[in-house]
Amino acid sequence: MAKFELKLPKMGESVAEATLTSWLKEVGDTIEADEAVLEIATDKVDSEVPSEVDGVLVEKLFDIDDVVQVGQTIAIIETEGDSAGDTIAVSETKVETPAQAVVAVKETVVAAKNAVTPVISSGDRFYSPLVKNMAKAEGITQSELDQIAGTGKEGRVTKNDMIAYIDNRGTQKVAGSDPAPTTPTKEIVASTLPVKAPVSPVSVNGEDEIIEMTRMGKLISHHMVASVQTSAHVQSFIEADVTNIWNWRKKVKASFEKREGEKLTFTPIFMEAVAKAIRDFPMINISVDGDRIIKRKNINLGMAAALADGNLIVPVIKNADQLNLVGMTKAVNDLAGRSRAGKLKPDDTQGGTYTVTNVGTFGSIMGTPIINQPQVAILALGAIRKVPAVIETPDGDFIGIRMKMFLSHSYDHRVVNGALGGQFVKRVAEYLEAWDINREI
Repeated sequence: MAKFELKLPKMGESVAEATLTSWLKEVGDTIEADEAVLEIATDKVDSEVPSEVDGVLVEKLFDIDDVVQVGQTIAIIETEGDSAGDTIAVSETKVETPAQAVVAVKETVVAAKNAVTPVISSGDRFYSPLVKNMAKAEGITQSELDQIAGTGKEGRVTKNDMIAYIDNRGTQKVAGSDPAPTTPTKEIVASTLPVKAPVSPVSVNGEDEIIEMTRMGKLISHHMVASVQTSAHVQSFIEADVTNIWNWRKKVKASFEKREGEKLTFTPIFMEAVAKAIRDFPMINISVDGDRIIKRKNINLGMAAALADGNLIVPVIKNADQLNLVGMTKAVNDLAGRSRAGKLKPDDTQGGTYTVTNVGTFGSIMGTPIINQPQVAILALGAIRKVPAVIETPDGDFIGIRMKMFLSHSYDHRVVNGALGGQFVKRVAEYLEAWDINREI
């Protein structure tokens, strides 16, 4: 018999940790290779962690709601055989018994957890990853955190509790804790603010319903507020005539689906135009790191997709400028389908360099979307409408019925000026309006 360490796999760019949400196997259960052992959640997506080997689960090293770092051992699986190819040594030193090996691994994991996470869930009190990160960023000690009154479920400390505590930190002292280390500037600012005690949710008239935000809803809320506080949002709008695209798609969609086995929506057509425009204006395909600009080599388009619970997720089409329309259609349909089914992998939502969101799906003719950090721009596609329009011809102008839509471009004015932001969205519209009605697929 041999011991195999099941580790938290790398889940994509910038993902360093995940929260363990449930165990799918219990100690003593037989596990087959590629069979899911547990479920995890990141700030982007939920996922399963499969076993790499056949064996029996003999040890769980983390509990539900624990935060696990990428590369840490989550569980020990006992396998048959002792070949070096499929066995990983539990300890670098010689261990005389399997029980001692498991204890050694567990001690190593606990030490790693304590080193990585200075603030922990103590006793019966659970702290979410967001609360821990806020405490770390603000220099809040473990003793301080343990004294903060929580208004969440079962007395948990929420983001709002943390914000209220941080705002009042200069004027209030938490009972039983040492004075919080703050700079003189921070104390002066805090002392000028009104004291905001955490408010417990109550029903005013017995008819209102208090609904707890979902985990994803809380994360989205945090990211949206952080984006507005980070980027100087400005918008440019342009109306595009997509009559040729409308008529072309109507003509070819049946034959396209019969030949490719894929439904042809408008989304891949729009994505193709956006990818071409980014090639023309590569300074839209950037991110900001302090006082430095990172110019991205690859064009990875994020595609905002609505979930059944009303939340949004943004899967990413990698190297979108290298796909033809058929490839783009397959990528769009695959990501949209797996988004709705909850089957996205963590890497599917990582590495985006520019995002497109289709507000027209919900009937909106335009919108002012919030930038998906650390990107610097996002495009909203409005609903396609049949409208009267002036049509210019060599023989004069006349009024006709055209299919038109608004493109709304939000961009970060710190690094994208109005000329670039406006020229980019105008180029997208030009690509759409120049669509060849006789285009072959």
